Amino acid sequence: MMLTPRRIRDVEVLDDPTTDPLVRERSLRDVCRSNVLFGGTHAVLTELDRVMTWLGMRGTLLDVGTGLADIPERARRLAESFEVELTTYGVDAAESLAKHAGAVLDGAACADARHLPFADSSVDVVTCSQMLHHFEDEQIPGVLRELDRVARKVVIVSDLRRSWIAMWGFWLASWPLRFHPVTRHDGVVSVRRGFTAAELSAHVLGSTGRPPLVQRRLGFRLTATWVPSL
Repeated sequence: MMLTPRRIRDVEVLDDPTTDPLVRERSLRDVCRSNVLFGGTHAVLTELDRVMTWLGMRGTLLDVGTGLADIPERARRLAESFEVELTTYGVDAAESLAKHAGAVLDGAACADARHLPFADSSVDVVTCSQMLHHFEDEQIPGVLRELDRVARKVVIVSDLRRSWIAMWGFWLASWPLRFHPVTRHDGVVSVRRGFTAAELSAHVLGSTGRPPLVQRRLGFRLTATWVPSL
């Protein structure tokens, strides 16, 4: 389609493990703002709102690729509105971010998303927001299978919907919002590494055998939600 660019495999600065932790945190604070302003947070919380009653009075949530743990923090507040006691955990490949998440959540681990340090079906809800696009196509099945393996009740993957409008819109908005140059660069690359709804659905089905509910969300976001294969 004219409005959907070809998916590229460019390099994001924050994917480099040698990136200065201070630059990483500064850029991720921009990402948190971007999530709130442009729909990333809303996309995940909308899906969580839909499945929160599945948990009963208490439940557990693991956020994979948690960054500054903004998603699980907001998920915990959402759970409180349902009178659900939600225990939250985070995983991130960056040690500095895992340490930060451990200070604000109930627990965190520094680990690769393809090798999660959790037992089978050990967490009620597994979320993964805007992390899947960081992986090569051949690596994506390994990530999705791990999310599926760990989850007991539901998996929610949220990511970017690839679009020229989204790419240039983010680039233009990054200037008045005074985003860090790393955020600006990585944001544009992230959109070009994003998915179409059909691509995301095919990845989930092909990797797990589970048909996901894929929905387009505001701000050129996608969510894929499925019940794990137990």
